[in-house]
Amino acid sequence: MDKKIGFLSFGNWNPGRGSQVRTGRDALVQSVELAVAAEELGLDGAYYRVHHFARQLAAPFPLLAAVAARTSRIEIGTGVIDMRYENPLYMAEEAAISDLLSDGRLQLGISRGSPETALRGAESFGYSFAGDAEGGDLARAHTELFRAALTGAGVAEADPAMTGGVSGRLAVQPQAPGLADRIWWGAGTRDTGVWAARQGMNLMSSTLLSEDTGIPFDELQAEQIERYRAAWAEAGWEREPRVSVSRSVMPVVTDEDRMYFGDRSGEDQVGLLGGVRSRFGKTYAGPPDQLAEELSKDAAVREADTLLLTVPNMLGVDYNTRLLETVLREIAPAIGWSPKH
Repeated sequence: MDKKIGFLSFGNWNPGRGSQVRTGRDALVQSVELAVAAEELGLDGAYYRVHHFARQLAAPFPLLAAVAARTSRIEIGTGVIDMRYENPLYMAEEAAISDLLSDGRLQLGISRGSPETALRGAESFGYSFAGDAEGGDLARAHTELFRAALTGAGVAEADPAMTGGVSGRLAVQPQAPGLADRIWWGAGTRDTGVWAARQGMNLMSSTLLSEDTGIPFDELQAEQIERYRAAWAEAGWEREPRVSVSRSVMPVVTDEDRMYFGDRSGEDQVGLLGGVRSRFGKTYAGPPDQLAEELSKDAAVREADTLLLTVPNMLGVDYNTRLLETVLREIAPAIGWSPKH
């Protein structure tokens, strides 16, 4: 398997003591700078989390276009866009433009979204949850229209008075060839992983699952991946799907590393998220050789083709560049990654 490694940044900012990312502008500029540094290191992807009503990255497409302008090889993506908030057709236009500017490097992770600070926040964006307590139906309806628009489906009636008498339905423009196959669904359960496979979307699985069967997180996630791939094969899709998992990997090499991550727990956590018993994956923190051994035994990391490393972005670009360099040099070979450039 051709293993890829990318970083995933939440783009947090906070003016508090010790923060290297004090403003929204800092978060955006440093997000671009980290992507440039990651490409120079040989990393395969730069991914960004999308949140609303919080001091984190929000509308992703201006940022993705800026990263595209400063890089030439690295994949550029999201993990994930909350589809409850999106205008599907406008999003299809923005996504196509960003993909064309990046020369086909866009990888868009989308989903229903996670628990958020705003109460039914998408309603403030003009979308009704009527009869849909968590907005799942709304997110899937938006996703269906968005994906149809990416494939060039007609989504608006033509005005013959403006088209020289031609009638029919019009597609959004521009179109980005191949982008429809680079859409990932952020699945929080085994069942939503199966649903994503049946829809023909790649699978993006994070550091938590909103279910718990009592087995370790990596094994539960590996089971999700197994069910996803079985459903993909059953659906008869011709292309091979991609699967990513996220991990918090903090190599402890310096005194600064020990100050930040030396006492982090190495165990899964189980708790309630949105009223649902959920299992959270552990943080991998320790000497690089120890982390290399532990990650090589992680069942889901073995099964996925892409590993996304969640970075502590508020520690700044220099710190995170050193962190990523250590991972690539001393840990990544143990999970089957090799430099491609």
